[in-house]
Amino acid sequence: MQGCLVILAALALAACGREAPPPAAPSGPAPTVVLIGHAGPLTGSIAHQGKDDENGVALAIDQANARHMVIGGKPVVFKMMSEDDQGDPKTGTTVAQKLVDAHVVGVVGHLNSGVTIPASEIYAKAGIPVISGSATSPELTERGLKGVFRTIGRDDQQGPAIAAYMVKDLGAMKAAVVDDKTAYGDGLATEVEKSLRASGVALVGREHTSDKETDFKAILTRIKAKAPDAVFHGGMDATGGLMLKQARELGLKAAFAFGDGACTEEMAELAGPAGEGLACSQAGLPAASASKEFREAFRARYGDTKLYAAYFYDATTVIIDAMKRADSTDPVKFGPKIYETKLTGATGPIEFDAKGDRKNAEMTIFRMKDGKIAPVAIYRDGKLEPFVLTEPASGR
Repeated sequence: MQGCLVILAALALAACGREAPPPAAPSGPAPTVVLIGHAGPLTGSIAHQGKDDENGVALAIDQANARHMVIGGKPVVFKMMSEDDQGDPKTGTTVAQKLVDAHVVGVVGHLNSGVTIPASEIYAKAGIPVISGSATSPELTERGLKGVFRTIGRDDQQGPAIAAYMVKDLGAMKAAVVDDKTAYGDGLATEVEKSLRASGVALVGREHTSDKETDFKAILTRIKAKAPDAVFHGGMDATGGLMLKQARELGLKAAFAFGDGACTEEMAELAGPAGEGLACSQAGLPAASASKEFREAFRARYGDTKLYAAYFYDATTVIIDAMKRADSTDPVKFGPKIYETKLTGATGPIEFDAKGDRKNAEMTIFRMKDGKIAPVAIYRDGKLEPFVLTEPASGR
């Protein structure tokens, strides 16, 4: 009976010349989709850092889309294409070529220096700008490649910072240095070693491991026999935490210091109680110094940042800002504009030098207390100063 009523109603409408209204036509041209690439370790032992960076990129893109931007006279919508480089140089180059083949207009990444360096060769050849928010090896921007940038400081700035803290606050007179043989770990450890030697510290050992190692007892036993006051480890938190835990189990009482790859809250979980009191550096300002606007937006969506999400957020903002100023989404046209960047991002004023390095990058020293990493000092102009929380002015 109900079916009959429906049919009768339809016939009645047709008889009156009334039909269902057609879908409304779009009010304007469909937006052009602009692909921005992200690459980092989304699986494996440091996936927590890679995902944090990816979230920073996603937030910047979503906020840009909310502004309904028009570039080159056409509405645009930005879309992230994110790829997992597994923290591996070989995989990183494969991912880089995949992003190039997908016609991304720019890339934000990679996390590791050892991955970013070979991947950037592929981007530079394709004429696609790349900005890392965490790769600190000086080599990245010392090869004369065009279109390669970073929103973070360099290891030859970070190394002297943590070395100065080891001497001044950890009382290092005899020190040992360990690295994980990666471009990042070895490069940073070398800078720390140079700075320690220049300060008159006796280097009693330089050991090498790998970023996949889990048993450090052999090298720690050799280090313990030389009775250093302090040990520096160049590597990521996945290895640094285990190394520190095993050091304490062996009775090695030396103070431990790390670079930014191991300057994370995860160190408390990996090292356990052994993590208490560790010192570490970051090649930039701490997350707490990021703009209130960024911190609130990020926390509402993802929780607190791990390490460098704000720097990846700013790298994305830089690319989009360059497109606006060039009034083009063509990398050939907006790429050179990145060198002219002058904006206030989540991490403060952003400008680049001719190499693609961020100008006036500052270093932060942290200590772990009660399982939390907290900033204690800032290194600028070759001097350590007590950390005072300041917040960058909001702006673009």
